[in-house]
Amino acid sequence: METDDDTLERPVDIPSRVVTQHLVDPPAALLAEWDRLVTRSTGTDVTQLSAWARIRAMAGYTPSYLFAYQDGRIVGGALVLRRRLFGVLRIKYLPYGPIVDPDSSCPAMVALALVDELVELASPMGMTCIQPPEGADQISEALLERGFRPSRAGIAPAGSYRLDLTPPLEDIRSGFSKRLKSWTNRWPSKGVSVRQSDARELPLLLELMQHTGARHGFQPPTLEYVNLLYRELSSGGHAALFIGEVNGVPVSADLVTVVGGMVRGRLGGFNGDGEAGKLSVPAAVRWEIIKWAKEQGYRWLDFGGLPERMLDDMIERGIHSSDDWPNAQRAKLAFNGTPFRYPTAVELIRPFPVRLAYDFLRRNKVGARLVAAVKVMLRGQFRHK
Repeated sequence: METDDDTLERPVDIPSRVVTQHLVDPPAALLAEWDRLVTRSTGTDVTQLSAWARIRAMAGYTPSYLFAYQDGRIVGGALVLRRRLFGVLRIKYLPYGPIVDPDSSCPAMVALALVDELVELASPMGMTCIQPPEGADQISEALLERGFRPSRAGIAPAGSYRLDLTPPLEDIRSGFSKRLKSWTNRWPSKGVSVRQSDARELPLLLELMQHTGARHGFQPPTLEYVNLLYRELSSGGHAALFIGEVNGVPVSADLVTVVGGMVRGRLGGFNGDGEAGKLSVPAAVRWEIIKWAKEQGYRWLDFGGLPERMLDDMIERGIHSSDDWPNAQRAKLAFNGTPFRYPTAVELIRPFPVRLAYDFLRRNKVGARLVAAVKVMLRGQFRHK
């Protein structure tokens, strides 16, 4: 329960031996225990690691943690990011949480306790947005029953496209499109190579992202932000950088993050000028990431979000290819992955007049541009053109 000065109450007993606790600044030992739970959880993201709180502090966010305990150990929780807008409205964002330990004695009871506390934690003057982790549809449903509504804020993609890394490598490769399968044999003869790199080449990543941004209309994050992101995540084994070259000249780069057995593309750039544009170098980088991720024992490679239309076509209608889909998204399909949906993202906007004003702005062109500009400001590191 939040007070006017943003302090949070002491632990609250929940029936059946589940105890919840809100903390703004947990001790290091407690954060380490939380990070261990996040790391072994499936369906979540690095955005629930305590390192993410330090990364997002650069964009003006402050963290609060919700922990659930059974028998003295953490069995669930959430990292909630908070920020004030215009000095009055409070924005709270919970990405890919709350997390429930499936090994707890009663996961459903832990989830219920967390849902009840999230309702109490929701901003009384502003917006609270929650994207539950994969497989947690019951949490979305419970929040909807408690006054939340499906979110229109675009806080996370509705779904994504991923590749199962458990089959033998040759079986994975055999599922590629005919063209991609051919490239895996031809890249060396064309001078294409891929190597793993480190923080020293983050400026190169940004340079290549500038080329991609020029094509797709976005401005890459700052070097300061990417340095912080890489430093915080790589120190715990949660980030890796790969560089693709043509005859020794870097033309493609991908920064991936790792948690819970999932490798996820986070930042990437490609300079397709000249001959490099004809050699499918970004695919070569992804092929190297697949081999690396499999060697590390990870379960999935997530190629990034899919637009709603593609998800509907692929999941609801069984369509596997369409010229109407964006080229950048269609390129992912060459790896023969699987589309999937996340649970419904939900939001709670209070008080009611603020919700009415927000809905009104979204429904007209001028207001929609204002809302889009506010979203960019809240992201903190990206500036779209």
